Amino acid sequence: MQLALYPKQSQVFQSPARQILFGGAAGPGKSYLLRVAGIAWGTGIPGLQIYLFRRTFPDLYKNHMEGPTSFPMLLAPWVAEKCVKIHYDKNQIAFANGSRIHLTHMQYEQDVQKIHGAEIHVALIDELTHFSKTQYAFIRSRVRMAGIEVPEVFKGRFPRIVTASNPGSLGHNWVRALFVDPAPPGEIWESPPEEGGLTTQFIPALLSDNPGLMQDDPGYADRLRGLGTPELVKAMLEGDWNAQAGGYFDDLWQTSTHIMEPFDIPPAWHIRRAFDWGSSKPFSVGWWAHSDGETPVGPQRRMYPRGTRFQVMELYGWNGKPNEGLRLTNTEIARRIKAQEAASPYAGRVKPGPADTQIYDVVNGTSIAQEMETVGIRFLPAQKGPGSRRQGWQIMRQLLDASLKWPMEERGLFVFATCRQFIRTVPGLPRDPANAEDVDSDAEDHCGDMARYECTMPIGTASIRELNY
Repeated sequence: MQLALYPKQSQVFQSPARQILFGGAAGPGKSYLLRVAGIAWGTGIPGLQIYLFRRTFPDLYKNHMEGPTSFPMLLAPWVAEKCVKIHYDKNQIAFANGSRIHLTHMQYEQDVQKIHGAEIHVALIDELTHFSKTQYAFIRSRVRMAGIEVPEVFKGRFPRIVTASNPGSLGHNWVRALFVDPAPPGEIWESPPEEGGLTTQFIPALLSDNPGLMQDDPGYADRLRGLGTPELVKAMLEGDWNAQAGGYFDDLWQTSTHIMEPFDIPPAWHIRRAFDWGSSKPFSVGWWAHSDGETPVGPQRRMYPRGTRFQVMELYGWNGKPNEGLRLTNTEIARRIKAQEAASPYAGRVKPGPADTQIYDVVNGTSIAQEMETVGIRFLPAQKGPGSRRQGWQIMRQLLDASLKWPMEERGLFVFATCRQFIRTVPGLPRDPANAEDVDSDAEDHCGDMARYECTMPIGTASIRELNY
């Protein structure tokens, strides 16, 4: 049986790196490459245990077990000769030499327990950005190999992980941070010990890397151009990891409009802090200024409708790795907030704003809010209730939409360019796959939650007086 690969696919197949992302545009044959690699390595290395992962079973089956280049079709000649057997009941492909391809899905975080005792020689992960960083780290921890005789042609490449993915979805930020940002495309580098210590490589995937598809279906590129937003088109057509694709806000967010260079906040404007607590996951503090509708600001001296929100400063409690927190005590978080305010242009002007109501839960006689108040940092309970989460996201969408119109007729939302963590995480927040009206809570949504609390708390005169604001 002859399994053909195009040049870029062959580059991935032959790479000596132990941890590879073949990622980018739709259509370059990423899933096909994973199947061919699994078959080639399974037949070439007796006893090899290969795990092919996809987040959900329906996607796993449709992508790899149906269609003209699926496993059953590719392996049909060998199945007929009884060299290979496909165990549909076990989701397993067995080779005569003892190698196996295990078809595995991980829809839920706890599904990592399916492979708790596994020794994975090769992990093939399809649509990596659909997985959480925790799931990927656990899969990587199972990748090891002992007692397998590797032929000379494959020496130095195993055990290994080969992944494929488009930009976007819940894992966009951590995948980009691990594979795309550290080194130029194609360069092989060694990841730090806390990231597995593997030689790592990012190989961009472009539609042009699959000339067969472009020849057989020349209209495919135009269908990608018709996806809608420029960001989604750039991600799917050009494989641009800087574009935010498939996100909750990607039809509204415009970097050129919503990100502003800092300007002096007029004395008549109110400023308050909002807070999303976190320990093992990041905490997020945002300082928000509210337009009075009467004072022109910025280099163009524009006036913004009363109640327009500007995030003017941020404090993000992460360790530099996506979605990982600092595990600070509550009083230490409060001290950092207090110190940043004191050193800012807003010292003495900041009022208490909304925070997640969980900080008011009393445990062992005290609460997070009470501990932070001992340092002089106070918040107010965010609005919570049935449907409040989805309502908050909708309000944010309305504010972002209003900001796109000029002259503005309704209050909007803008972010200072110095609020880098908001800009990194919020525009690409993915939709909940089970509920398109909500954000996927497995994503790095802490700046988004903080902003949602801010946007759902009134800023009218009555509310200000009511809150001693």
